[in-house]
Amino acid sequence: MDERSFCNVHDPHFDSYDVPYSRALCFQAPIAWQIRQLASDGFVLDSIVTVVDCANFTGYEDTSYTAKMQAQYTDVILLNKHELVTERQFDLVLDHVNELNTDTPKVRCDPHGSVSPDLIFGLDTRLFETQYERTHVVDELLGTGTHEHEHLEGDNGRHQENEVDLIQVIRRVGQGEALARDEFERFLGTLSKEDVYRLKGFVRLREDKAETLYIVNHAFGRHTLTRVRNEETLDRTKEVLVKVTVMGQELRTYEQRVRRGLIGDDEGEVKVVLAHRH
Repeated sequence: MDERSFCNVHDPHFDSYDVPYSRALCFQAPIAWQIRQLASDGFVLDSIVTVVDCANFTGYEDTSYTAKMQAQYTDVILLNKHELVTERQFDLVLDHVNELNTDTPKVRCDPHGSVSPDLIFGLDTRLFETQYERTHVVDELLGTGTHEHEHLEGDNGRHQENEVDLIQVIRRVGQGEALARDEFERFLGTLSKEDVYRLKGFVRLREDKAETLYIVNHAFGRHTLTRVRNEETLDRTKEVLVKVTVMGQELRTYEQRVRRGLIGDDEGEVKVVLAHRH
């Protein structure tokens, strides 16, 4: 796509996601560079997603050093149609993918070829913050519904048939102290990017005896903390110590680690919602 093509599909009067799509073995880096050059026109590059058709992918034609450098411009690799191949064939697909990109997290799509939008959108924290500040909807950020306690108890939120495992954590003012920032960041460093795809939400952190509310956005092994400054947001979250959602696979094994890292010996609510198996 050229600059004119991007501008033709973008409506500057509305906040929206534009999702350019390129077929076959198009390299991602030139597209990323071009979008970043359009920053003055209101474009922000959020994430680059590669979709692999497991039923038909037989390997990359170009496995040169340049091709490997280009392939690093990918935030997540989605493995589609994996249910149509045998385990042996799937292992061969992974071997081919790893020829160019061993480090990027690889996520299986559900049998309908879909993944949760929460998994692939909002990887760029600046965009994540801007979207939130404009909507002022706390629960939209976390996908926990309006009444978080009812959601934790009844599991009636929009993730009821989620494609990935979820851990939802809520701790309120009065249920212990705010977390120390250095301890919280050490906890994030213990989360495997192979299993924990996202951790996002609100966390109140202690720094030099002061407490500050942050938006935390942890995606595939990288994290950012963005201070909340919007007055309406601060008012709506004044009782929040921790309110986060963790997304990934095999998260039942992470329940105690998450509890220790975000709640410790204090009071709080932790809910594990396993992926819906089709």
